[in-house]
Amino acid sequence: MNIEDIIKEENKVYSKPELMQPVHMHYCPGCSHGVVHKLIAEVIAEMGLTEKAVGVSPVGCAVFAYNYIDVDWIEAAHGRAPAIATAASRLWPDNVLFTYQGDGDMSAIGTAESIHAANRGENIVMVFVNNAIYGMTGGQMAPTTLLGQKTATTPYGRRVDLNGYPLEITELMAKLDGTCYVTRQSVHKPANVRKAKAALKKAFENAINKRGTSVVEFVSTCNSGWKMSPEKANIWMEENMFPKYPLGDLKNV
Repeated sequence: MNIEDIIKEENKVYSKPELMQPVHMHYCPGCSHGVVHKLIAEVIAEMGLTEKAVGVSPVGCAVFAYNYIDVDWIEAAHGRAPAIATAASRLWPDNVLFTYQGDGDMSAIGTAESIHAANRGENIVMVFVNNAIYGMTGGQMAPTTLLGQKTATTPYGRRVDLNGYPLEITELMAKLDGTCYVTRQSVHKPANVRKAKAALKKAFENAINKRGTSVVEFVSTCNSGWKMSPEKANIWMEENMFPKYPLGDLKNV
């Protein structure tokens, strides 16, 4: 490395994570997925897991996650990521398996797979992005949609008598004996990004040390599905999502 390169390196304030692929993302402007991808890429590289980490991406907005983070990936059918991760983790116990799931995937079509994998205490990390809506398929109601929240299938707002209550699946996960770490984070502000990265590191450390299942939920925005600007979506999330889905650790053993 010559002197010019050394000076550039010393003066560098920020750079793209080494595991992030140089491709354009398909996510909407203001979407939380891009930041979460960045954090996962940073954590894997910093922990020296590049050759051991295996992601499982099912259907949903993050269906193309394998295009962005340069580790091994397995594509799963909708909702089946925890089942696939279970098999891969048991076949290759030296690898570190993580799933990347949305609210429809983890708490609707994949509820059984998610809960039973966690109840068995599989040594995997479940990354759960909760934006309370089906963002990919047209903005329909999700299990985590708030009461009164308008979606394509609840144009007058979600009603208890018609649609039931929002599903607090992260709280359900925290009650299972097989989970060792369950936390809820966000990435809407720099301080929250730092906390979220620390949570991901703890989750991956648990998988390495065979402590059981870790669940890291990200309360997120979907400004496209919510029909808001990114700025207004963040405000709406703080005022409406956080009271129902408060941030912080739910379980840490």
